[in-house]
Amino acid sequence: MPKIDENRPFLPVNIAVVTVSDTRSAADDRSGDALAERIDGAGHILAARTIVRDDIAAIRAQVQAYIADPQIDVVLTTGGTGVTGRDVTPEAVEALYEKAIPGFGELFRYLSYAKVGTSTIQSRASGGVANGTYIFALPGSPSACRDAWDDILVWQLDNRHRPCNLVELMPRLREHMA
Repeated sequence: MPKIDENRPFLPVNIAVVTVSDTRSAADDRSGDALAERIDGAGHILAARTIVRDDIAAIRAQVQAYIADPQIDVVLTTGGTGVTGRDVTPEAVEALYEKAIPGFGELFRYLSYAKVGTSTIQSRASGGVANGTYIFALPGSPSACRDAWDDILVWQLDNRHRPCNLVELMPRLREHMA
């Protein structure tokens, strides 16, 4: 069974949160708030937080800026992963992936199925790696953000998680660039 190895010291990671919305502001960004609270509660560092409109170029530019920043280890986007015309986050971020992490979206939808049933097919949540930075595109609802964090990311972003985790891979994410 997976577990936390208390004999290992916790290593905090620097996480940027990008809320994708044409209507949200800092005052009512409940999904961004949910992620920020969880990041802090887990002992990680909220390194940056911003809101960008539902626009491929704007989303891509912000995510590219974060993946170019050596101080950012993980970028979490929230919003724009549905199937409507304005939902363009996957198109913006997946083009940046050097390696996709298909298991993230698959596991998210599997876990989401228990809560929302077949409505989970409307989510295009995804994960990948670019320039040694993890990127996870989450749905825009606070509930979905909580689910993604509480059921997947809190464990994979904890270097003490056994049998393995994403943090211990960080030093090797740029091997192909050497």
